[in-house]
Parts: sequence; C-alpha cells; structure tokens
Amino acid sequence: MLYLLDADTLIRGDRDFYPLERFPVFWRWLRHQADVGSVKIPVEQFEEITAGNGELVDWLCDDENKAALVLAEESDPNLVNSVMDLGYGGNFNEDEVELVGRDPFLIAYALTDIANRTVVTFEVSAPGQKRGKRKIPDACKPFDIDCCNLRGLIQDLDFTTDWQP
Repeated sequence: MLYLLDADTLIRGDRDFYPLERFPVFWRWLRHQADVGSVKIPVEQFEEITAGNGELVDWLCDDENKAALVLAEESDPNLVNSVMDLGYGGNFNEDEVELVGRDPFLIAYALTDIANRTVVTFEVSAPGQKRGKRKIPDACKPFDIDCCNLRGLIQDLDFTTDWQP
C-alpha cells in the first residue's frame, strides 16, 4: 500500500502531534517509510508546504528527504479534471478553483491505483460542504478511494517511539 500525504498531515503532524525537535524518531520513521516506498507526498502538496518557512520546511527541503518523500510521478490532467468534476462538482469559477486548491491532484494520484493507494489527511467528512468547500474524504468517495488520518497511518505502518530502522 502506498500512502499519499496531504500537506496538512505533515503541517499538523509537526505542529500538533510530533514536533520535529521533540520527536525526531517519528520523522526518521517517516523518512524510512518513504525510502521503502510506503509513504510519498505529491509535488503539489510538497510545494504547498515549502512555500512557507520553518523547521518542517527545512527538513522537507533537505535533498535526501525531498528525494525520498516526493512522489516521482507527474499528474494526469484528465484524472485531475475527473476529480474536479465528480469529486467537487465541476464548472468552477476562479474563486472556487482557489478554494479547492491542490487537493484534486492528491486524489488524482490515488486514482492511478485505487486498490493500492490511500490518501492521508486530517480533513474529516462533511457531506454538507459542496463544491470548493468539499473535504478530501468526500471528494474521494465517488471514486472509492480509501482515506485515513495520521493515526491510521501510524497504526497501519506500526510506528512506535522505540522504532529502529
């Protein structure tokens, strides 16, 4: 299984749960999971995070971490358009496209191999939200793409604080 990370997974993971300076073992484990091909971040989500600054950005921009974590695929514009149409509602104006952001790319990468890819996000289903405000789990639903949060990833890949490579 390949877990595709939404930007908020790393941002909130660092800010709220596993700060880099306090839990370096978590970040070594995440890097290891990327090295073995279990975890990746699409370039669009990577760019979303690295547009900022701070310790997480510095860690991600480290050449070895970046090479390990960034998904080595290009997005398929047809799949991105399908996600926009079926996942979010289609026919967007410019303001709505900005609201959706880069999430359709994340979902489109999962669409390339639904049986073997899971989207990891902190967003939770909110079926009442429509179009540009739709949440990732709801946009994944029409495609039967599996989603989990960071806790699910940690359980599935068996992270513990005494993890050793």
